[in-house]
Amino acid sequence: MPTLALGANLSSRSGDGVRKQARLAEDLGFDSVWAGEAYGTDAVTPLTWAAACTERLRIGSAIMQIPARSPASAAMTALTLDRLSGGRFRLGLGTSGPQVVEGWHGQPFRKPLATTAEYVDIVRQIFAADGKIELDGSVYQLPYRGPGATGDGKALRSAFKPATIPILLAAIGPKNVELAMRIGDGLLPMLWNPHRAGLVYSDVIAKAASGPFEVVPTVPIAVGDDIAACRDKVRPMLTAYIGGMGSRERNFYNRLIRRYGYEETADVVQDLYLDGRRDEAAAAVPDALIDELALVGPARHIAEQLTAWQTSGITTLILAGANSHDMRTVAELVL
Repeated sequence: MPTLALGANLSSRSGDGVRKQARLAEDLGFDSVWAGEAYGTDAVTPLTWAAACTERLRIGSAIMQIPARSPASAAMTALTLDRLSGGRFRLGLGTSGPQVVEGWHGQPFRKPLATTAEYVDIVRQIFAADGKIELDGSVYQLPYRGPGATGDGKALRSAFKPATIPILLAAIGPKNVELAMRIGDGLLPMLWNPHRAGLVYSDVIAKAASGPFEVVPTVPIAVGDDIAACRDKVRPMLTAYIGGMGSRERNFYNRLIRRYGYEETADVVQDLYLDGRRDEAAAAVPDALIDELALVGPARHIAEQLTAWQTSGITTLILAGANSHDMRTVAELVL
């Protein structure tokens, strides 16, 4: 059975809200709390906040963006937070997409596979702390010897003792998923479809079943008696991913929806969204797809949906957008 996790809700931007959520999650028996970042709040600050007010709850980044930090910076942050939390941290990493990498971080979106592989290599060397940290890669060099180098750089040893921190990678495309299975300790997929995951993620499901590999998807949730109203609460988020999380030519989430068999929906939603007709785009997302990608409706319907999630090969389920009622409802059904 998968463990239950909370996606930290930062919509209120309230430290007290994060603290109350984290404490409630721990009291209800949740395994972990996760926070991510796009182009607003960062992932690390709310996790630190949550760790400081809990004792058992594990904390994870879903995700820390690779272009936002050097590999050494990410490793230092992970090691520090893991030490301060008593060994509770799990490092989730992802490259993000061209819109965020170039539009927010001001960096070229380059060689995502090589970037991820070399980044993880450096982070693991720092975690291992068994020698000087060196890499002569196509993206990263330690020490740096490229244009503008002073020549004074030298390979350094980590000042931390060795630490075992799981590294999970955000991936949904075939090549990225293969890389995550090869170099990561787990996968952080978005838009996981428990009814159709076998069509896309059969190798991942098999790996999780046979060895120490985590599959940790995030699911939007809205609990209430009016299932139509609950669907409408999560509809804008799903619409944004399918229609607008990337260009017409490069939207990894849109491609995933196609691979699930919703080719026509993917076309229509993307066309309407990118044409600025967002309400129409949202209306074009069928209820059936929402029910496959989200937990929505009254408790009895949530229970039926959870059966599919629990048997879809995942190891942890992160609830996104959950309020205290949603958390208690799912806890009663699962824990």
